[in-house]
Amino acid sequence: MISTDVRLPLGVVLEKRESRSRWLDHVWRAVEVLPGAPQRDPLGDWVSLGVFDQGERFHAGTLDLELTRKMTDGYRSNISQRTPSVYVVLRQRSTKGGQAPLYPFHVTVCPLEAEFYAVGGEESVEDVPMPEEVIGFVEDYIRRYHEELPFHKRKRGSKERAEKGSFESSQPERPRRDE
Repeated sequence: MISTDVRLPLGVVLEKRESRSRWLDHVWRAVEVLPGAPQRDPLGDWVSLGVFDQGERFHAGTLDLELTRKMTDGYRSNISQRTPSVYVVLRQRSTKGGQAPLYPFHVTVCPLEAEFYAVGGEESVEDVPMPEEVIGFVEDYIRRYHEELPFHKRKRGSKERAEKGSFESSQPERPRRDE
């Protein structure tokens, strides 16, 4: 059997911006992904992409976008949105040595997978606009490997079970007051 898993390297761009909060000096957020970016370790040194009035942008690492056949429904859902997204999963790290308090850990285009990471509590998930090159890559993958799964309506239980109810009591029935 031929594996249908494919990969596309995406450079993750994080922005460091001055915070308006008195408790934080800076706010970090994912702002874009760069298809085909050169390999960079997210835990290594980041490359500055430019300084602006209130902050700076960094190529914070390159991660592989991995597509699999089992997730094509999620990919289709994302692509059908007005603005398709790439979800960047960020992990916290200790801020020793002046490094950022977080780093890019994973990228996905499946909203269900992104929700899984967001609910876990260990990571934060940010969506960034999906570049046209990535949209084409995902659409091509869906076209080649998506299979519509037939809908199977669940059958109801037996008539006897429906009459008894789904739960059976282990206690004997009490007589009613009107008896």
